[in-house]
Amino acid sequence: MTPEQAQNEIAELTQKINYYNEKYYQEHISEISDYEFDMLLNKLIDLEKQFPQFTQPDSPTQRVGGGITKEFLTVTHKRPMLSLSNTYNEQDLRDFDERIKKTLGDAPYEYICELKFDGVAMSLHYENYLLTTAVTRGDGEQGDDVTTNIKTIKTVPLKVHSQKLPPNFEVRGEVVMPHESFDRINDEIAKENEQREKEGKKPLAFLANPRNATSGTIKMQDSSVVAKRNLMFYGYDFLADNQAFITHEESLKALKEAKFNISTDYVKCKNIDEVIDFVNRWETKRYDLPMDTDGIVVKINDYSQRETLGFTAKSPRWAIAYKYKAEVASTILESVVYQVGRTGAVTPVANLKPVKLAGTTVKRATLHNANEIARLDLHQGDTVFVQKAGEIIPQITGVDMSKRPQGVAPIHFIENCPECNTQLIRKEGEVAFICPNEKGCPPQIKGKMEHFISRKAMNIDSLGEKTIETFFQAGMIKTVADLYKIKKEDILTLEGFKETSANNILAGIETSKQKPFKNVLFGLGIRFIGETVAEKLANFFKSIENLQKASLEELTTAPEIGEKIAQSLIEYFKDEDNLRLIEELKKAGLQFTMQEEDKPQLSNKLEGKTFLVSGVFANFERDEIKNVIEAHGGRVLSGVSGKLNYLIAGENAGGSKLEKAEKLGVQVISESQFLEMIK
Repeated sequence: MTPEQAQNEIAELTQKINYYNEKYYQEHISEISDYEFDMLLNKLIDLEKQFPQFTQPDSPTQRVGGGITKEFLTVTHKRPMLSLSNTYNEQDLRDFDERIKKTLGDAPYEYICELKFDGVAMSLHYENYLLTTAVTRGDGEQGDDVTTNIKTIKTVPLKVHSQKLPPNFEVRGEVVMPHESFDRINDEIAKENEQREKEGKKPLAFLANPRNATSGTIKMQDSSVVAKRNLMFYGYDFLADNQAFITHEESLKALKEAKFNISTDYVKCKNIDEVIDFVNRWETKRYDLPMDTDGIVVKINDYSQRETLGFTAKSPRWAIAYKYKAEVASTILESVVYQVGRTGAVTPVANLKPVKLAGTTVKRATLHNANEIARLDLHQGDTVFVQKAGEIIPQITGVDMSKRPQGVAPIHFIENCPECNTQLIRKEGEVAFICPNEKGCPPQIKGKMEHFISRKAMNIDSLGEKTIETFFQAGMIKTVADLYKIKKEDILTLEGFKETSANNILAGIETSKQKPFKNVLFGLGIRFIGETVAEKLANFFKSIENLQKASLEELTTAPEIGEKIAQSLIEYFKDEDNLRLIEELKKAGLQFTMQEEDKPQLSNKLEGKTFLVSGVFANFERDEIKNVIEAHGGRVLSGVSGKLNYLIAGENAGGSKLEKAEKLGVQVISESQFLEMIK
């Protein structure tokens, strides 16, 4: 084949495959079989390998992925990607409408109502009709360049053909993971975990929910994996230097004609009553959609009126997001079971008659503690109301008293541990009932070991819950120190373990000996000693010996160490079994002394200031941003309190943290504002 023939065939194949893609993904029409499509695509891939100079800018081979991105560059948005003000009730919508009327006076106006997809906000930039950059929202001012990954999404046009759109423009929208993709990936993880279990490897985590799965997917380094996850993009906003349209509706129609996916269920409303009708209509109808939605976005249609209304510091005055309340379902309470955690806390869990809720089947719900059972006044066989907290965790919110069967017995919290039959206790001032038999209660022993091997502690990736269970049942381990006494021949006597898996386990255990003191201290599982507190104690006291010798007064002089934590440490070190465990771990070679790291003090610009970090950031991992704070003289706190000066909020920052910070008058800053502080 001559170069000229190759160039013509590549151009023809590119056009043909893009046509079939558009028909399938935009119109849901399949004109050729999957086999025929794959043959055409493979032919194009082969030709592009031989003649890369003729690859078209909108080549469908970019959808396949395969490139590795080790670092996502930070890009400053040309126009800030502001968030919307949220509302949860009809009155707030009417108040919003009153504010619009007040500003626009007697001028007529219309609203556009669109479904609010629950995914990740994305900005697509086109130059000469070609996709050049795709950027995440980030902190609203700066985001990550994820172009390579976004090009794998088949509903994102790589080249736009349009007479109505200018050559250079920006389209903002939402990247979502459809339910079908989410379920398929979790099924694949389940199959992979079966194999990993046989090999003695730690199981992979399941995707928690489609939104978090989408966020994680678009930041993956391997774009070929992104391509297989079948994400979708829905455009909802058009931007250009010179606005090409008079109304938002016109821009949506132009985007649709240009083969962008948009929410075709949008409506134009002449007044707020029509808006509320639309909102109410979709409250239950949204669960029939193939992806998650969590509300309705209400926008002024006319662009010139939007300019008149303007913006606040955080959001546009011409738009508002109505968020639906969590869906509630009713079902039968079949039984209550009790789970024992590693700290001995006993948690009641309700077994329910299966019920469909927010797109998933719910069979169990948390009851939190004895106080919650009493508050709900639960009885055997009650009809209960269930909702998903944050649309993720099922919980019982109430009882339908009209359906309570006659003569049924109330549910009382158990008095003895369900695992070892030890009488439960409740410490003064605490809500949880505790099993005090921490040395002999199986789930507490195994739970301590699972905590010890976890990623933020000793990070022994080659061990997992099932392997710990197997070793425990075989009598090989009774304390975490026993992990360091395991021999290969012991492992090989167990069913399902071979040479390779045994070597992996032992290598992981050996590597853990290099973990720093802060990890070991956290791994010990001392009550109230979380990851952040363990690091502060390690930095302050430098060794386990100093920590053991410290009095209550000396312990409370350490940053953020209150009397409750100090007392817990003193109680821990009083126990002879705990002291023996520490000695055994020392002999095994674990680190119980802080190794002084070379952490240069870059400046004192943040001296005397305290920070809390929440969310996902464009330039840093959370741990990295904490190190930067300390390098400039600042202190990182573990929670929102009156002692906090700044909450650095990234993408998906914790809503409860933001709410508490606002109540306490704590200043909330973005990542870019933080960077300005240390310039």
